Amino acid sequence: MEHLLTLITFIPLAGAALVLLCPDSQKRFIRWIAVAATFPQILIASYLYQHFDTSTTALQFVEQAPWVPSYHIDYFLGVDGISISMVLLTALICFIAVFASFGIEKAPKAYFALLLMLDTGMMGVFVAMDFFLFYVFWEVMLLPMYFLIGIWGGPRREYAAIKFFLYTLLGSVLILLAILGLYYYNAPNTFDLTKLAANSGTYSANFQRIVWVALFVGFAIKIPAFPFHTWLPDAHVEAPTAISVILAGVLLKMGTYGILRVNYAILPAASHELAWAFLGLIGTINIVYGALCAMAQTDYKKLIAYSSISHMGYVMLGIASFTAAGINGAVFQMFNHGTITAMLFILVGVIYDRAHHREINGFGGLASHMPFYAAVTGFAFFAGLGLPGMSAFISEVLVLLGAWQTHQVMTVFGAATAILTAGYLLWTFQRIYLGPVNDKYVGLPDLSLREAFTLIPLGAIVLILGVYPHAVLDLLNTSLVHLNQLVLATPVGAAAVAFSR
Repeated sequence: MEHLLTLITFIPLAGAALVLLCPDSQKRFIRWIAVAATFPQILIASYLYQHFDTSTTALQFVEQAPWVPSYHIDYFLGVDGISISMVLLTALICFIAVFASFGIEKAPKAYFALLLMLDTGMMGVFVAMDFFLFYVFWEVMLLPMYFLIGIWGGPRREYAAIKFFLYTLLGSVLILLAILGLYYYNAPNTFDLTKLAANSGTYSANFQRIVWVALFVGFAIKIPAFPFHTWLPDAHVEAPTAISVILAGVLLKMGTYGILRVNYAILPAASHELAWAFLGLIGTINIVYGALCAMAQTDYKKLIAYSSISHMGYVMLGIASFTAAGINGAVFQMFNHGTITAMLFILVGVIYDRAHHREINGFGGLASHMPFYAAVTGFAFFAGLGLPGMSAFISEVLVLLGAWQTHQVMTVFGAATAILTAGYLLWTFQRIYLGPVNDKYVGLPDLSLREAFTLIPLGAIVLILGVYPHAVLDLLNTSLVHLNQLVLATPVGAAAVAFSR
């Protein structure tokens, strides 16, 4: 089938246009248009998964045509093992986020139109193979997210939205400067990521270092890596539930994806030289600092936000390990973190919708009258702390096994933090769901059918991948091992080809 990547990227945008044509009064119809615009992504993603060739590093389902020929800009889409899991994750999370948004009553037409535009921007980032096109999609995400937080968020929504916008804009400027540097350094000028990677041996050492750092900062803001993380807790706390789900489930992964797709593939020598400090060391700080901050929180949603910072640190550490186990574990952790954290934010939204606050100490004994909700939350908490038999256990163990071979001290800190993770999650569960019943919340309804529908598929994936991780690992391995070998084998001045066509 042709044009699958175009369809999976732009069907939500077509859905946004249809939503905008609807009368404001047709709220129910608007919601189901959003469902109809995201469900085809699930079908296409399933087809891509079934027909993806795991034995090759070549780009697959490629679409390429001249876009702006005078500036060597192409409409160039493709997926490989670096991106295929992120395409699957984006399709799943956006579909679930639409159902999690059914409770939005304020200006639903504008909300769902922006949500679908955001979907197109995120999907486009993972399939674009022209750096200019990649940047266009990267920027398309910025405004919808700004408005979704700033209009539909909590009491401090304007502050959180502006902070998100300024941090992300700084990163975008640095990425743009790096893109222009790479474009003009190459002769003939090109934005083609495959050609930029093929020419990596021609880049001087200082050029690689400067561009690498600029790209790293731009991508690190999105992860978010310490010390660029401060926008994330504010954004999560103020954002609507579904937007927090997308933010944690997909947007954070774009930072680490960008590092693999651009820094590692195009600037392998600088990656080999700088990754231990910029990824390994900062990733270890993320792991420990995020866990300590999570333990100190009294706001349920902010606790989950800081746990995301901690868990994304494992991704950075795995990427910095330069081992097959580490880099496979890192990208597998990206996928697993997306599904588990999406569950956690949906669960926080469930109790906020009923109690209208998120203070951990303000609850107590919820399990006695919301048993199904408490059981699903317990499952998600155990998944988050990396219980054996669940997906995060596999990915975190792979990261630690890989990192131990190259960064032993960092690995010790990363492994020891698992105790803190178990501590803050179990302590939170005890205070909210166990113990004496708070009479104020007796009679709260348990999970609705719609809420269960958003949670059960995610839980099933967590369980399946905990038992059979090769369902995703097989997609990643060939491309990631190849990329890792190229970085290790590429001193400054040696040619490398990080993609094959």
